[in-house]
Amino acid sequence: MVGRIIETPACVAEGAAWLAENHPEFAMALRQTGPLPLRRRRDGFDQVLSAIVSQQVSVAAANAIWGRLKQAKLTGPRKIMWASDDDLKACGLSRQKIRYARALAEARINFHELRQAPTDEVISTLTEVTGVGRWTAEIYAMFSLGRADVFAPADLALQESARLLFELPERPTEKEMRAMSEDWSPWRAVAARALWAYYHVAKEREGIR
Repeated sequence: MVGRIIETPACVAEGAAWLAENHPEFAMALRQTGPLPLRRRRDGFDQVLSAIVSQQVSVAAANAIWGRLKQAKLTGPRKIMWASDDDLKACGLSRQKIRYARALAEARINFHELRQAPTDEVISTLTEVTGVGRWTAEIYAMFSLGRADVFAPADLALQESARLLFELPERPTEKEMRAMSEDWSPWRAVAARALWAYYHVAKEREGIR
């Protein structure tokens, strides 16, 4: 099943209220962060490519690379296939990410069909592409498809934010974060938004694009 879709700020507010009512840590965090952002994006090829760009680089670096790709009009599958490695490298893509971008273009995913696919199917379809890991697929499901009960436990900013908010002795692992997030269902995607917002407050820097 597709489940609940986050479409408006009211949806986020509903999820935040549920989290605050059921988890005092989130109530405390939300008092500091204020209303959480919607963070909805359109779906499609360019959004997965954008997530690939964001892998293992800072938010500032990812924004700069993505800006250059957009300026060069290299954000569509055909343009990626037609571009030379030097063209893509000039925008800031590493050799590895150039390979990932081309693999995504070659996959010819039907993004329209993913809108109605169960979240597990969305993640399995995307992760079949070289360079698209579970984090990338979960971010896509969360922001581009609006799935309300998706989390990205491998995200370092989420892990660090959880360490601070829950006063843990050390940053939780991906496995530990996935287990923790089960308590935040059916609003795990709102919990992620809350943790990113709390990370911004605590660290004075962005944790996600």
